[in-house]
Amino acid sequence: MSIKQRFKSLRIKSKLLLSYTAAFVVVIGLGGFIMYSILSRTIEANIESELKNTTDTLFNMVRTAASVSIKNHLRAVAEKNLEMVQYLYGRYQRGEMSEARAKQEATALLLSQRIGTTGYIACVSSQGIMKVHPRAPLNVDISDHDFVKEMKRRREGYLEYYWKNPDEAVARPKAMYMSYFKPWDWIITVASYRDEFNTLVNVDDFKESVLSLRFGKTGYAFITNKNGAIIVHPKIEGINIFENESIPDEPLRTMLKQKSGKLVYSWRNPGEAAARKKLVIFNYIPEYGWIVASSIYLDEFYSPLKTMGNVIVFTVLTCLLLILPITFWISGLITNPLRGLIKRMNKGAGGRLPDPVPGGSLDETDQLSAYFNAYMDSLDLYSESLRAEIAERKQAEEALKVSEERYRSVMEASPDPMVVYDMQGRVMYLNPAFTDVFGWTLEECRGRKMDHFVPPENREETNRGLARIAAGKMFPSIETRRLTKSGGMIDVSVRGAVYRDRQGRLMGSVITHRDVTEIRRLEKEIMDIGDRERQLIGQDLHDDLGPHLIGIEGLAKVLHRKISETNPDACGLVEKITDLLRDATAKTRQLARGLCPVYLVDHGLESSLRELALNAESMHGISCRFHCEAPVPIRDHIMATHVFRIAQEALNNAIRHGKAKSIGIHLTGREGRIVLQVVDDGCGLPEEPETTGMGLRIMGFRAKILHGALEIHNRRQGGAEVALTLNAAMAD
Repeated sequence: MSIKQRFKSLRIKSKLLLSYTAAFVVVIGLGGFIMYSILSRTIEANIESELKNTTDTLFNMVRTAASVSIKNHLRAVAEKNLEMVQYLYGRYQRGEMSEARAKQEATALLLSQRIGTTGYIACVSSQGIMKVHPRAPLNVDISDHDFVKEMKRRREGYLEYYWKNPDEAVARPKAMYMSYFKPWDWIITVASYRDEFNTLVNVDDFKESVLSLRFGKTGYAFITNKNGAIIVHPKIEGINIFENESIPDEPLRTMLKQKSGKLVYSWRNPGEAAARKKLVIFNYIPEYGWIVASSIYLDEFYSPLKTMGNVIVFTVLTCLLLILPITFWISGLITNPLRGLIKRMNKGAGGRLPDPVPGGSLDETDQLSAYFNAYMDSLDLYSESLRAEIAERKQAEEALKVSEERYRSVMEASPDPMVVYDMQGRVMYLNPAFTDVFGWTLEECRGRKMDHFVPPENREETNRGLARIAAGKMFPSIETRRLTKSGGMIDVSVRGAVYRDRQGRLMGSVITHRDVTEIRRLEKEIMDIGDRERQLIGQDLHDDLGPHLIGIEGLAKVLHRKISETNPDACGLVEKITDLLRDATAKTRQLARGLCPVYLVDHGLESSLRELALNAESMHGISCRFHCEAPVPIRDHIMATHVFRIAQEALNNAIRHGKAKSIGIHLTGREGRIVLQVVDDGCGLPEEPETTGMGLRIMGFRAKILHGALEIHNRRQGGAEVALTLNAAMAD
C-alpha cells in the first residue's frame, strides 16, 4: 500500500494531527532555514566586512607609520651629518685646519656611513654639480635629472625618486632627506632604496596599535614578512615560520602567493589544546615585503548561528507539544458529530428513518446536522413518490419491451432490407432481409459504417440524403444502386426517416432498401417494347402512309391537269388539295423521324441530334445549335434511342418551361466517357423543382437503364443544364 493510500485510510483525527504537524514542521523548518541562511550570510558579510575594513586600516596605518619612521630616520641622519659638517667648518674658521682639509674629512665622514643595506650619503651643489658620492663621478653636472631639478629648487626636505648607479642594470625607487650647508653650497642627501626600507622601520612605532585590535574573543591582527618572519603577533612574534617545523607554513605561503584576499585554514597557537578553523583577510605591502592580516576563529564567527539553531529547535519541539492536545480537541469537535451522523445513516440504510440529529453549536457540523435532518425529511417525502415512479417506470419498460418486440418482429418479417443507424452513421440493427439480399450479417456490421456498399458514382446522392437525415428531415425515396458482399450490383429504392427519444432529440434513422432489380427489368422491357412499337409505327408511317400520301398527291396533280381545261373553277380546289397532301406528307415524314430518329437517319445519333436542333429552330423560332467536335460512335441502337429521347425531352423542357431563346446540344467523348449536355439561357429551374413530373422521371429512368449519371442544375450565368454521362464501353 502506498503512502497516499495509507493516509487516505487513516481517521480524520490522525489526518488532522499528521497534516498540522507536517505543515507546522515544514513552515517552521523552512522559516528557520531561511532565517538561518539570512543570518548566516548577514553575519558572514558583516564579519568579513569588518575584517576587510580593519585590514585596510591596518594596511594604511602600517604603511603610514613605516613611511613616517623611515622619513624621521633619514631626517635624523641628514641633520646629524649637517651638524658634523658644520663642526668641521667651524674648525676651519678657527684656523685649526685648512678648508680643503675640512672638506676632505667631511667627505670621508659622509662616505663612511651606510643607510640600510646599500643606501649612502651624497652631496650636490645648488647648481646640480655632484660633489660627494661613493660611486658616481664627481664635479659632473647631473641637472638633467628631474629629481635633481627638484633638489636645486627645494634644497631641504623629503623626496622620492628613481636612481640607477653606474654599476646597476635598472633604476630603483629611492627616498632621500636633504639638508643644505650654505658655506660650501652642499645639499647633503641621505638616501635609501625603498626595497630596503624594512631595515629602517621602527616596528615599535605601531606595534601596540596592531596588537590592540581584537575580533571576537580570540581573533587578532598580525604582520609577517615575505621571508616567513613574524614581525607582529600576540603569540609567536619573532619566530620564522619557514624555519620552524612545528608550525605549518602552508597558510603563509598561500598568502604570499595571492598577495591579498581571503583564506580559511586550521591554526593552533602555543598554549592552545587543538587547532581551530580560522578566517583571515590579508593584504601585501610591496615596498616592505610585508603581509598585514586580520583574523577570527570560525567557532566564534558562527556562535550566534548555533544559538539561533538551538532556539529554532526548542521552538519547534515546544509547538509540537502544544499541537498534540489542540489537534485532538479540534478533531473531536469535528469527528464526534460525524460519528453521530454515521450511526443515524447506518440506521437509515437498514430501512428505518433515523431520529433527527440534535444541534447545539453554530459551526459547520451543526449546519451539516441541519442539512442531514432536512435531507432525511425530504427523503421521507421522496420515498413514496419514488415507489410510485418505479412502479410506473416498470409498467413503461414492460410496454416498451412489448413495443420493441413488436417492431422488431415487424422489421424481421419485412421482405425489404432495413438498417437502423445512430446519428453518427453506425449500424445498430439490420433485419434478416438485408442479409439475404446483400450478404452482410448484423455481427459483421454492428458499430460500423456502411460506406463500403455504396458505389462511388452514387456517393454524392447518398451524402445529400444523409445531410437531410442529420437535419432531422425525411429521406425521400430515390432509386439508386448498391453493392453486395459478393461484389454484385443491385438496383434499389431507398427511403428513410429519423426517430427521436421522448425529449424530441434525434437518436438515429431507419433506412429501407427495396430491391427493384426485377421491377427495373420489367420497366426496361416495357420501355423497349414501347420504343420498338414507336419504331414500327414510324417505319409504317414512313414506308406505308408516306408513299400512299405521295401517290395521292401525284393523282391530284394528274387530276389538276385533266380538269384544268374542262373545269377551270375546280382547279383551285384541286391545288388546295395538293398543298394539303404535300403538308401531310411532310408532317408524316417528320412524325416518322420523331418516332424512329436513329433508324431513319443514315448517319446515326449525331445526325438525329443535328436534325432535332434544326427542327427546333424552324418550328419554335429560336437559336438551337448542335456541337460535336469528333465522331462519337454508339453502335447499340437501343442506347442511342435512349440518349436521343433524353436530349429531346431536355430540349422540349427548355422551350416549354424554361422559355429559352438559345439552346446548345453538345455531344463529346473523352477519357472513356460519353457526355451529352443540353444548355439553355432560360429562366432555369425553380428553387424547389417538381420531382413528380413524368418527363424528368422518364429521363432519370432512361439514364438508370444506361447505367449513367444524370445531373440537372442551374448555371451561374443563367439558364439550366442537363448533363448525361455514360461509360463509353457500353456503347459497343
